[in-house]
Amino acid sequence: MLQKREKVLFLRTFRGRTLRIVREHYLRPSVPCNSPLCPQPAACRNDGKLLTMDVTHYVIPDWKVVQDYLEILEFPELKGIIFMQTACQAVQHQRGWRQYNKLRSLLKDARRDCILFANEFQQHCYLLRERGESMEKWQTRSIYNAAVWYYHHCQDRMPIVMVTEDEEAIQQYGSETEGVFVISFKGILNVNKHRAQMEAFVRLQGASSKDSDLVSDILIHGMKARNRSIHGDVVVVELLPKDEWKGRTAALCENDNEDKASGESSSEPMPTGRVVGILQKNWRDYVVTFPAKEEVQSQGKNAQKILVTPWDYRIPKIRISTQQAEALQDFRVVVRIDSWESTSVYPNGHFVRVLGRIRDLEGEIATILVENSISVVPFSEAQMCEMPVNTPENPWKVSPEEERERKDLRRTHLVFSIDPKGCEDVDDTLSVRTLNNGNLELGVHIADVTHFVAPNSYIDIEARTRATTYYLADRRYDMLPSILSADLCSLLGGVDRYAVSVMWELDKITYEIKKVWYGRTIIRSAYQLFYEAAQELLDGNVSIIEDIPEFKDLDEKSRQAKLEELVWAIGKLTDIARHIRAKRDRCGALELEGVEIHVQLDEKKNIHDLISKQPLEVHEMVAECMILANHWVAKKIWESFPHQALLRQHPPPHQEFFLELRECAKAKGFSIDTRSNKTLADSLGNAHDPSDPVVNRLLRSMATQAMSNALYVSTGSGAEAEFYHYGLALDKYTHFTSPIRRYSDIVVHRLLMAAISKDKKMEIEENLFSNKDLEELCRHINNRNRAAQHSQKQSTELFQCMYFKDRDPETEERCISDGVIYSIRTNGVLVFIPRFGIKGAAYLKNKDGLVLSCGPDSRSEWKPGSLQRFQNKITSATTGGDSLTFHLFDHVTVRISVQTSRCHSDTIRLEIISNKPYMIPNTELSHQSPLLLKSELVKEVTKSVEEAQLAQDVKVNTIQEEYQEYCQTKGRSLYMLLEEIRDLALLDVSNDHGT
Repeated sequence: MLQKREKVLFLRTFRGRTLRIVREHYLRPSVPCNSPLCPQPAACRNDGKLLTMDVTHYVIPDWKVVQDYLEILEFPELKGIIFMQTACQAVQHQRGWRQYNKLRSLLKDARRDCILFANEFQQHCYLLRERGESMEKWQTRSIYNAAVWYYHHCQDRMPIVMVTEDEEAIQQYGSETEGVFVISFKGILNVNKHRAQMEAFVRLQGASSKDSDLVSDILIHGMKARNRSIHGDVVVVELLPKDEWKGRTAALCENDNEDKASGESSSEPMPTGRVVGILQKNWRDYVVTFPAKEEVQSQGKNAQKILVTPWDYRIPKIRISTQQAEALQDFRVVVRIDSWESTSVYPNGHFVRVLGRIRDLEGEIATILVENSISVVPFSEAQMCEMPVNTPENPWKVSPEEERERKDLRRTHLVFSIDPKGCEDVDDTLSVRTLNNGNLELGVHIADVTHFVAPNSYIDIEARTRATTYYLADRRYDMLPSILSADLCSLLGGVDRYAVSVMWELDKITYEIKKVWYGRTIIRSAYQLFYEAAQELLDGNVSIIEDIPEFKDLDEKSRQAKLEELVWAIGKLTDIARHIRAKRDRCGALELEGVEIHVQLDEKKNIHDLISKQPLEVHEMVAECMILANHWVAKKIWESFPHQALLRQHPPPHQEFFLELRECAKAKGFSIDTRSNKTLADSLGNAHDPSDPVVNRLLRSMATQAMSNALYVSTGSGAEAEFYHYGLALDKYTHFTSPIRRYSDIVVHRLLMAAISKDKKMEIEENLFSNKDLEELCRHINNRNRAAQHSQKQSTELFQCMYFKDRDPETEERCISDGVIYSIRTNGVLVFIPRFGIKGAAYLKNKDGLVLSCGPDSRSEWKPGSLQRFQNKITSATTGGDSLTFHLFDHVTVRISVQTSRCHSDTIRLEIISNKPYMIPNTELSHQSPLLLKSELVKEVTKSVEEAQLAQDVKVNTIQEEYQEYCQTKGRSLYMLLEEIRDLALLDVSNDHGT
């Protein structure tokens, strides 16, 4: 007898209204089970194909396993698979018709031992979704309930193995029913004896070579071993016997400045394998170039099948059908892979769209965006309809309701921002003041983006999809519309704005934190300073106020009073930041090196110069205040929501990654202790060569390269000890201070507001993510962050090439520069150019087999000979008896040119033209940007703080009034330090490991 149920759906219309839809749902006492063990085959009407009896158990995959690992479930070795209706519908709704039709074809294939069970129409299997239960939890519960019913229906004669990726489900249902086992998907491969050769589930990643991929810690070498898998795919790998393992070559190769794997190994062999299965194809849009006219004509005039070359070296050529090859040969084109037949060397694809002409700036930028899967379409009309209005006719104002709910700081606090010149998206402001009891109050005030971006609104979903603002060398693509990012959420000077604030009460002498307050505020920033102006005020140069707009219309008395107030605030913030930094340094905080290149354009948008960011102490001051706020917010949200808080994790690096760092330091007589972040920081701090400050820079760069990437994590996915931030030496850390440009910060703001409501015993209005949903979101944000880093790096390299491309390297003076050798290879060296922040390969042996030699005038030339590589040096010996040796950290003169490519990105080419350092002409000295050695700055500041702290501990009872402003440097000022090393002109070394 049929039973009637009603499904009630609530859908939101385009206008935002809620629509209630009722659907009738009928349940039956019996549906086809398609099992040969069925006790009532007539009642079940098992007319279709039946499962085999030749199995030890039936397998029921969870909905998530069916979605993500359908390719592995297609293996004929896996038998006795029961696909539940719930899982199939999840594929249909979440993966689309293409994946769903693939699943239907598998179920219809009579050769495959798998069946569909309609659990949602069976009376005893159907479960109503409980109030407040997420869709994912209900789907998993329904599939498990159907698995239990199926086991009992077969009279307990066949064990059931439910496979899932949900650890909570494994813990909850794993031992609930005898005969029904719930295990992870990896576990089912260990249970199934037919696929014993599967050794690892891994993603093809990190490969910059055409010939090899590094998968986790397993090397995949050669097209045959890759077995039709593409960079980004999730694959199954079989380990090869040890005698077939390969190592990593120490030779420089085309299109790669780093090590890569090779059959001709000169290093210790590493685990090597071959791909035996593809779990998940992550095919995307690829930018390609059509072959040149001559190549097309060689294939015949009527040729329709054309092999196009992807912009990414790691992707194989793609075969597409077109008759437009000649017309498109000068353009970058987007194609999409459709299939890869087992009998074909190349995958098949189809044309999608044209991006732009080869080597045209806009076309190359579009290529970088597509290659990193970055969508920069304009915000939709529906999204913009959610935005507030702020026009001269209808200006935005603070609402009376918000004035009652928020703490008003407009008349009580001196709030100001310090940002790069011309900054529009001002996320953060600072304040400091003296309280009535003599203590200090430090405030960090962050734009209240969540007030304008409601959870699950159209703009929230779009921001979540973008995840971050993308900063390229000459432009940016915002996460939020400009009405928010550059106006109502931006904490501009002289206007009222909503903020989320963290304010600490600090001891007036020791700056130790007494208490902290979190909450929503209303602020009015008094000054919108740029870094250079703040630094000038800190150094005592008050003439800079002529460049600060807020001082222009004041009378002399008011100007002097406000200037003294502002200078005191900047000085006090700097003192506090020195104390915070010194405290973190004592715990092992690392001072790592990064490069930030600014492209200086002229009025016609042509490249005028490449300028590196000059580190100032105010940079450190603002950064320390932001780190403090992020740390305290992390502690707060973790205490309130220990299983669903979003934190920033920086795990300790693997010790083997420090091998090159230790060896290079040893070559200069330094010992680097990498056992902990504290010992590493101390070792790097002591590794200074007085005659060459660039040595410490390069050692810190190597330490940076050895680091793991910092990642966003959900606190429900690991133990508390795993949330430690190695680089910052903090037990908990998150991102709270940039919600205009990072979606992670928006999530953290909502968590903080929920934590405040929880403390006040109020109902939590924020829609918080569950641990599982937050894990998924963290994976997405981490992926988008990597894309943002790669696109920024690629755009910088694009402009570096454009800067040098139109210049004659033989005659143009700026194409000659000083370089420092930082790594030795078998056929050349890796060189760092401080002036432009460029790292690249310089060959000592060319393709003709000639080696580099330098004559009496130190000028280089190519001669017959050989190379001999040692641990810290390489010697070039000619057949004529001349010998030339290059050591680690040697300074050489390098010629910079551009190696152009039609199909791929242009690359910088370095050539050593002299084994002597390059002497900078006097005319160029005046144009080079002075760069402060940041590690020395921090060391000086930390030393002064520790000395002041020690003196204070001894004389705390007799301290004089003039010394009560803690931590003022009594020796040389930072400005003097800057002047002393002005001639270094040293750039940061590239750093992709953000904190």
